[in-house]
Amino acid sequence: MTCPVEVEEKTVITLSHGSGGRQTSQLIEQVFLPAFGNQVIQTLHDGALLDMNCGQLAFTTDSYVVQPLFFPGGDIGKLAVTGTVNDLAMCGARPQYLSCGFIIEEGFLLRDLKRIVESMREAAIKSSVEIVTGDTKVVERQSQEPNIFINTSGIGRFLCKEPINARSIREGDAIVLSGDVGRHAMAIMAERSGLSFPEGLESDCAPLFAMVEALLEAEIELHCLRDATRGGVATALVELSEQSGMNFSLFEEKISVSAPVKSACEVLGLDPLHAANEGCFLAFIPQDRAECAQAVLRQFSTGKEACVIGQVSGRSSSPRALMHNSLGTQRYLYKLSGDQLPRIC
Repeated sequence: MTCPVEVEEKTVITLSHGSGGRQTSQLIEQVFLPAFGNQVIQTLHDGALLDMNCGQLAFTTDSYVVQPLFFPGGDIGKLAVTGTVNDLAMCGARPQYLSCGFIIEEGFLLRDLKRIVESMREAAIKSSVEIVTGDTKVVERQSQEPNIFINTSGIGRFLCKEPINARSIREGDAIVLSGDVGRHAMAIMAERSGLSFPEGLESDCAPLFAMVEALLEAEIELHCLRDATRGGVATALVELSEQSGMNFSLFEEKISVSAPVKSACEVLGLDPLHAANEGCFLAFIPQDRAECAQAVLRQFSTGKEACVIGQVSGRSSSPRALMHNSLGTQRYLYKLSGDQLPRIC
């Protein structure tokens, strides 16, 4: 028998350390920040904002180990490009250039590699970025089915007047969610489990910069942006609350969850608020611009479910994200503990 609750483990790395939840935060705080800590990395954002002679640039990197490699709505190649350009967008930067590194196990099918690379090319064109450098390593097979892992790094030009990160969140800010939640993780899990739903279930994997640019063109002041990937919306909100030192007040009925995602979560016993997304983000903006931001986002196919889901209620010595529901009850959100779905990105 095994315990479903993650047991604290301080001597070895487990899958839960890569879930984007509580164990990931501990790994960053206990290992990486003490070793690499500097003023840039201390912001704990999706990317780094660098002062260069040509102006401010955003820089980010990410690695992709998703299983299965091909899933409804995308594949590891599309995910590798889209995920990295989205990290740049969350910094308030226009994505421009990417690098890509491939680690391929021997025996991997050449036709699958070509399919993945073609998907990356299409995603790069859609995102208006160029893949300008890269690297390939072939290693001995570690599993029955040969696998592939991809790393992408990106550079973009910063477009805003002030840094966009958790430290810029202000009391009274509206919290806007750009779309419905949980589709990426549930599409992956349904594919693994052989589940099908009448309405269909596809990953929301999509580039986000066009929506961010539209908010900027509408002269909406962006204080913080965060895409809710590993750990889902709940983990992202808790992290931002802790990093900003602010309490968040949220309304559960405002968060859109599609019928197929609800069905999949009920069947698998998972919480959609902790399910990963690859095509929606949280935005913290002045309260008086919230309705305008919602209207701007709803002009996009990926933003039709955009909604104001809460507000920043004030500074606290022990900041929390508090969720209210229509029954009049409330609960504190928490970071994902353990690993709902391994290798979802």
